[in-house]
Formats: sequence, structure tokens, C-alpha cells
Amino acid sequence: MTSGRETPRSRTDFAAFAPVHTRWGDNDVYGHVNNVQYYAFFDTAVNRYLIERGALEPLSSPVIGLVVETACVYFTPLSFPETIEIGIAVGHVGRSSVRYEVAAFREGADLAAAQGRFVHVYVDAHTRRPTALPAGLRAVLEQLER
Repeated sequence: MTSGRETPRSRTDFAAFAPVHTRWGDNDVYGHVNNVQYYAFFDTAVNRYLIERGALEPLSSPVIGLVVETACVYFTPLSFPETIEIGIAVGHVGRSSVRYEVAAFREGADLAAAQGRFVHVYVDAHTRRPTALPAGLRAVLEQLER
């Protein structure tokens, strides 16, 4: 009988990495990074990747991504002070949505300490209605496909 629980993914499953330095306040009363912080790490890494490649300008882009789904599975606790490497890949690109595959790795580790996904639905920045992915964004996302 199998448990159905995910197993940690490898670094080779990800197309890009972004370092995140844990902060004093990231730890919870149990001495490890609190679960909610992982979502912020993932969101920060993906959006920084998009901004650095010119695919997103948060204050002026006509099309923005809104998070509509998230999930995370935890394997090994991380804590302050550590540098975490966030692995980023794209699992699926639709007409107006993207599923990002993400993972948190202890610096230099081969297996994820936590992994998850989140889905952005891209919308018109003013009307908030779904819209097709701009060509420049789609080109950046294709570099992340695995």
C-alpha cells in the first residue's frame, strides 16, 4: 500500500533558482520557518524572475497575474539564519493562466525541503478580467517549462 504522499523533487526539475535569505521573524515559536512564509518566498521568487526579464512591471503592466490556487508540501524544516534557494519551473501554460512549480531548497541541497505550486490567472490590470498572455510574457514562461 502506498501513502500517496509526494516525495521531494530534485534540483534538476527546475529551470531557474532565486536565493531568499530567511529573516528573524520568519521562524515561528517552534524554531523553524512558519508555513505561511513559504508562499511569500515562492511568490517573491517568481515575480522577481518576471520583473528581471521585463515580463512584469507591477505598477504599470497592462496585464498582471492574480494567484487563484496554491499548494505546498513540507519535508524538512528550514530556519533562520539560512539562505534558501527557490526552484522555479512552469508546469503548464494556458491561454490566460500559468501553473508554476516551485520548491524551497536548503542552500546546496539536492532535494526540496518543501515544494508546491501556484496558479496565476493573467488579467487586464484595470478590469481584472482574464486576458491572453502577452507575447513577451509567454516567451519568458517558455524558458521555464519543464
